[in-house]
Amino acid sequence: MSVTPDELVIPANSAEISTAETEDKLSTASANVGLAPKSAPPAPVAATAMDGDDFEASLKEPAEGDVIEGIIVHIDKDGVLVDIAAKSEGLIKPNEISRGGQDDELQVGETVRVVVIGRDKDDGKLLLSKKRADFEKAWDRVVDALDDHRIVSAMVTERVKGGLVVDLGIRGFVPASHVGTGDYKHTNLDRYVGQAIPLRVIEVDREKRKVVLSNKLAMDEERTQKKKDTLEALKEGQVREGVVRRITDYGAFIDIGGIDGLLHVSEMSWARVNHPSDVVKVGDSLQVIILKLRLDEGRISLGLRQILPDPWSSIGDKYQVGQNLSITISRLVPAGAFVLLEEGIEAFIPNSELSSRRIARSQDAVNPGDTAEARIIEIKPDERKMTLSIRRIQEEASRAQDAQAREAEYREFKEYSSGGGKKQRERNSPQGGGNSGGGGGGGGSLGGGVVGGNSSGGGVTLGDVLSEQFASLRGGSGKSGRKRAKDADKYDENAGVEDDDEEA
Repeated sequence: MSVTPDELVIPANSAEISTAETEDKLSTASANVGLAPKSAPPAPVAATAMDGDDFEASLKEPAEGDVIEGIIVHIDKDGVLVDIAAKSEGLIKPNEISRGGQDDELQVGETVRVVVIGRDKDDGKLLLSKKRADFEKAWDRVVDALDDHRIVSAMVTERVKGGLVVDLGIRGFVPASHVGTGDYKHTNLDRYVGQAIPLRVIEVDREKRKVVLSNKLAMDEERTQKKKDTLEALKEGQVREGVVRRITDYGAFIDIGGIDGLLHVSEMSWARVNHPSDVVKVGDSLQVIILKLRLDEGRISLGLRQILPDPWSSIGDKYQVGQNLSITISRLVPAGAFVLLEEGIEAFIPNSELSSRRIARSQDAVNPGDTAEARIIEIKPDERKMTLSIRRIQEEASRAQDAQAREAEYREFKEYSSGGGKKQRERNSPQGGGNSGGGGGGGGSLGGGVVGGNSSGGGVTLGDVLSEQFASLRGGSGKSGRKRAKDADKYDENAGVEDDDEEA
């Protein structure tokens, strides 16, 4: 059987060719074409689907610095053995697997990208490095991100002077002025360590191994896109999740998805808020309601108290007009004083209701922290108003005191009046007149009675006695003194009438 040289071409789909078969074909072909047979037959090779040039290239030894791909065939403590389709396998030593020296994620049969870094002096194996291949791949990724203006994410590994260091597979630097909003004087850079942050590549120098990135630009781009999406979906009355970005004296600015809205201090709570920082802090996440949209002006008004329970909705269950309360003055204003009854419910006392006496200013009657009794005189739940009065409690107490004093005076007067009438009747009797007057002929009337022998009508009468006995009742000054004097005169008249009746 003759074999032509054309039959020596290895079919594309051939399997492994045995050494004996190859040698037989070569000997027969050599005889036919007049060639001497080769003394050393070629070693067996693994044939794959490739043409002659590719097959020869696959047997070529890779040079140092080449980046190639191979298949992991074995993993042990000495490293990872990789089939790189060369005369021998390559070895990845443990310190060249990764930057951390870990091979937990590598498995037999997995394809890996490696760099040829040399040859082992002892056994001649090719030494490979996955770590360096990853490093070069990371550089390619960073350069592509710069060219495509693409945002990448990286972990912050440490804070250094002037900024942050991030891990991109290579070392990257983020200046402090490019972290967050760029307000590095008021930003705690340490809080970013251990966090993955979005970044824009702004400078790459591969030769100097230098990469500069910006978190601020990446966040601005993300916010711009979010703002566009958010504006299309915003409606008044919506409740949205937001993050506190900035606090001022008049409120807080809340990021509700790429766009900031103002949460005014008056909309933070049903209770009075002295400063926005008493309610929220920068970085807080909270739900807010959209009160008003003015997109043409770039303004969004937000509310927080509207989604909280309103204490005024059940005000009638706890407070009624005419109810007396023990209160503590919380603050003063020119028109009166405010009283905090409970969280979210504040009542007002006008100056005219602060005291029973006339005052020009609220501080003339009370001070913050003073306690008192007050009466509810008006409630307007729709207007969120409640009015109290201290004056009415004071005047009521004063009237009760006056009534008690008059009652005591009246009882004392009745006692004196009853005793004085009896003595006068004794004086007006015939025996009494003779004994006292010594022949005065008896007393014919109240004014004619005599004491101490005065028979001419110039003696002390019942009115004189009562006047002396109740001089104190007539004393005093002002309205109460005049009132007591008037009452005493009235009692004198009644006593005189009673005596006239007895005399008749």
